[in-house]
Amino acid sequence: MDMQSNSFLVTGGASGLGEAVVRGIVNKGGKVVIADLNEAAGQALVDELGDQVRFARCDVASGAEVQAAVELAEEAFGGIQGSINCAGIAVVQKLLDRENTPADLDDFSRGVNINLVGSFNVARLVAASIAKRVAADNNDANNNDSKNTDNGVIINTASIAAFDGQVGQASYSSSKAGVVGLTLPLARELARHGIRVMTIAPGVFATPMMQSIPDKAREQLESAVPYPKRLGSPDEFAKLVLHIIDNAYLNGEVIRLDGAIRMV
Repeated sequence: MDMQSNSFLVTGGASGLGEAVVRGIVNKGGKVVIADLNEAAGQALVDELGDQVRFARCDVASGAEVQAAVELAEEAFGGIQGSINCAGIAVVQKLLDRENTPADLDDFSRGVNINLVGSFNVARLVAASIAKRVAADNNDANNNDSKNTDNGVIINTASIAAFDGQVGQASYSSSKAGVVGLTLPLARELARHGIRVMTIAPGVFATPMMQSIPDKAREQLESAVPYPKRLGSPDEFAKLVLHIIDNAYLNGEVIRLDGAIRMV
């Protein structure tokens, strides 16, 4: 897929993994709508990166707000070729606390709603926009055969917690496992439109979320990574995103990006 003629929606694009993706796409000549709740950080990126970027304040679990972000891409850049969904939250709570009080159901649901329902919400609205464009292009060309044309790509972000969930990660792990489970069904369904669906499952990365943990805990995480013995860089995540966009034969798969760590 030619990056220079394409635009993408990046959720959670104002910081962390999403920001690295935004910068990577722009550096390759692509255009981006940053969809994020952090208006100050999002606007600062727009001011820095210029005309290739727009910002939309967006809750990924809101159909109206994601649709508005998709329409911004259509209006500003003439269409949308894909999405990279990096928005997510980590809800940490045990099923039962020390006094055997059950977990808060609203907190559990909030994690599932943002991480899983939000991923589905972004995918459905981005796919609809791409399919509409593809149908219009095919009608103009009197050609309905798009089966070997790479018309778009949807990249979701899961986590190694989908496979190696820890105590207290019930909401996070189950929601990210749900994102993994979306991958193949959506890829199979959207094949008729020439839209690919991929998922990245990152390990421990140097994101703002990680900066809040104590140094000792960070060092323990780094030592648990077989190689390289460090946290992943957001730039490394962005490099994988760019390769997925470029490689049309990557479809329907989940890629662990984790330095071979396996949490026990």
